[in-house]
Amino acid sequence: MTYIDTLVALADPTRRAMFEALRERPRTVGELAGRVRVRQPTASQHLRVLRHAALVTHSRQGTRRYYQASREGLDALRRYVESLWGDVLSAYAASDPAPVARRKGKPRKARARKPVPRRRPASRS
Repeated sequence: MTYIDTLVALADPTRRAMFEALRERPRTVGELAGRVRVRQPTASQHLRVLRHAALVTHSRQGTRRYYQASREGLDALRRYVESLWGDVLSAYAASDPAPVARRKGKPRKARARKPVPRRRPASRS
């Protein structure tokens, strides 16, 4: 499981809607299928992709499987995005030809604005 699996899984709007529903509370395949308006076999296929990306886990209770959101897949994606920040900020700083020099001395005071008189609407008599 990598961040790519997570991106691929969440790229599909149906899977994304299912994952968001599972963030609220655990649900069965039937509940999810009804919520996103797909048949149960289709919902099961989407859940298989979400499980492979470690975005959901399931537990059995009698004859039903309850699916719930898992942080593991999102943690992989988060680590990837955080690893980009250092490179992005360095590239941004390097692309700036002349950094803005700060003025020395007293900071400028904001000027007070004069109030603008409001016009009253003409009365219609």
